[in-house]
Amino acid sequence: MINKQPILITGIPRSGTSMIAAAINVCGAFGGRMSRRGMYNNDAIREDIVKPYMERMGADPEGQYNFPMDISIPINWAEKVEEIILSQGYKEGNWMYKDSRSSLIWQTWAHAYPNAKWVIVRRKTPDVINSCMKTGYMNAYATELGWLGMVHEYEKRFVEMITEGLNCKQIWPERMVQGNYDQLREVLDWLDLEWSEQALEYINPLLWSNNKERSKLCQYEQQQQK
Repeated sequence: MINKQPILITGIPRSGTSMIAAAINVCGAFGGRMSRRGMYNNDAIREDIVKPYMERMGADPEGQYNFPMDISIPINWAEKVEEIILSQGYKEGNWMYKDSRSSLIWQTWAHAYPNAKWVIVRRKTPDVINSCMKTGYMNAYATELGWLGMVHEYEKRFVEMITEGLNCKQIWPERMVQGNYDQLREVLDWLDLEWSEQALEYINPLLWSNNKERSKLCQYEQQQQK
């Protein structure tokens, strides 16, 4: 039977969610078939469930603008997600799904999985904006002010999630990049996962400034899928 307490990793785009997802995955959380682009997305859940759902609400499926406001909660969300997870080889134990958009539709995920553990990845606002300005697929805005508005939309959702009592922990990858792993160890313990030194292979300072280095995050994923 599938674990009804998934690990849901979310945050503002360009905040380091991929780095955190990589560490959590290598420490024992099943992620299914994740993209080979170093992003640690489960493409089937994202493309077949999340994006069409957001489009039906008139929201940007990439989560950069036209943010969902009136959430219509589907009754079969968990059923669809679990069908994918099981088809991808899940047997037992912890499983995870990483997506910044999850915070924009947190009500839907919380309805399907009220006991989920949420990992909210944080990054300083100027650093998020700077990264968005330099990243090709982040193309909704041409100015810092536009990206600031996006950041504020996500932060409002984080406040809602915490206020409504979701089981959340916040984590700042920048501390890991600087060599402080205390917060990561604390989160892993909270998730009932075992620390693995292999996680350090995915905490790369160059990821903070060089998108090409993201390919290194794929190494463990590719090994798992052979």
